[in-house]
This record gives sequence, C-alpha cells and structure tokens, in this order.
Amino acid sequence: MQDLVKAAIAARAKAHAPYSKFFVGAAMRDEHGHVHGGCNIENAAYPQGWCAEPSAISHLIMAGGTKVTEVVVMGNGDTLCTPCGGCRQKIREFAKGDVKIHCCTESGALIQTFTLDQLLPASFGPENLT
Repeated sequence: MQDLVKAAIAARAKAHAPYSKFFVGAAMRDEHGHVHGGCNIENAAYPQGWCAEPSAISHLIMAGGTKVTEVVVMGNGDTLCTPCGGCRQKIREFAKGDVKIHCCTESGALIQTFTLDQLLPASFGPENLT
C-alpha cells in the first residue's frame, strides 16, 4: 500500500483548490499492478471542477488499465476523507465491491479502510446492464 500512499501524497501536492483550500490526492492500482494518481481540480464555475478520484481513473484508463483493484484517498490534515457519492459510483464502474479504499491523513498515515460495498451498498454497476 505504500506505493499508493506515495502516489496520493504526490498527487495531492498538485491539487488546484484555490477556493475551498481542501486539497485531495487519490491513487489507484490497476489490474496490472500499476499505480495511477489524481488530484482535485477546482474551477471558478464550481460544478465544473472535478475530484481526485476521477482524475486518477482517467490516468488509469489512459495507461491501458480497465480495473481498479485498490484505492488510497487523502484530504487535509488528519480528517477522514472518503470519496464523495459521485466518486463512489465512478469507482464502482471499474471496481468490484470487495475493493479496499484506504483513507489516510495528508502525511500518509492510515485512518480507516473500507470496502467499496461498505461505502456504496447495493450499488448499480455495469453487470446490471447485461
């Protein structure tokens, strides 16, 4: 998990959060074992910004990954920062319910680990459309 933590710390350092001052970093491991980081990027037109998790998913897809197998998310200080509802659904598109989502402090210390099913119970995913 330490490689994910390092990638999330590096991504968080690049976050663009001039309005909220809430800097978020995320990192995801794909099915090939590669790590992909992402940060939140705010926009003056608030709904136009995006969260760290879809930023990491974008990197994962662009690198040829198709599955998320593990996630780290961190916000400011020692505050628990879990993916928002929209990000939980975005992760669900590429992850199974047993995927672990580790929530860390901004320094990388583990606060709590959840499964995606714990954060998004009875979820709707790609298999619901087959």
